[in-house]
Amino acid sequence: MRDVQSGPAQVALPIDRVGVKNLRLPLLVRDRVNGNQHTVADVDIGADLPAHFKGTHMSRFVEALDSWSEDLDYKSVQRLLNDVRARLEAERAFVTFRFPFFLAKQAPATGSPAIMSYDCRLTGEIGPEDNGRPRFLLQVDVPVMTVCPCSKAISDEGAHSQRALVRIQARFAGFTWLEELVDIADAAGSSPVYTLLKREDEKFVTESAFANPTFVEDVVRSVAQALAAHPQTTWFRVEVESFESIHNHSAFAVIEQRIERA
Repeated sequence: MRDVQSGPAQVALPIDRVGVKNLRLPLLVRDRVNGNQHTVADVDIGADLPAHFKGTHMSRFVEALDSWSEDLDYKSVQRLLNDVRARLEAERAFVTFRFPFFLAKQAPATGSPAIMSYDCRLTGEIGPEDNGRPRFLLQVDVPVMTVCPCSKAISDEGAHSQRALVRIQARFAGFTWLEELVDIADAAGSSPVYTLLKREDEKFVTESAFANPTFVEDVVRSVAQALAAHPQTTWFRVEVESFESIHNHSAFAVIEQRIERA
């Protein structure tokens, strides 16, 4: 049959990225406690397209994913990206996995366990300048609680508190547990956020949070300091958004830094 995609383009311009989005598939992710865990991912996958091709072969992206069916680690994603380059005769390939990561989290006073989910994203890219070694960007979203230091200082009773979202984006020189990034974010707020809290736990969380008030600026600096000290970090961007409880807006703070390793 006639291969229309491989024909000449009417407008001969190269395309940086072309592919398919929102493919859903099961995924196996590394888990520090259990070894691994099963989750589900929404996947975007694509490649570059030279100026002389009219279109790409979209079905080949699906075929590459369908024949992949592996757990999420460096070697397996490297194989997937190289497979895409070969199937599409492309110089560059990329893939993004968006998935929930589940942790059993114990309430701080009673120890009552419940599952917390964290939205994660892993993006892998490879091009001719990478010498066969793909670049990865890992993202984790972690909710925390913050108590306003200013509100506490000026009030006779209480202070306003709210949930904040810590978004960590980072590149690492080697393997890093997702749990490590969750721990870093949890430690930066006034208190971690839990799924299940009994009365004793609510008392503990409230009292400990009000004893540790934090601005959004405090949280982003704490996370950035911990990431800079992590032995595997080569670059990071941290954004903290505070969903203010007494204002009709959110507050945010961002730190981005490249780490030079000797």
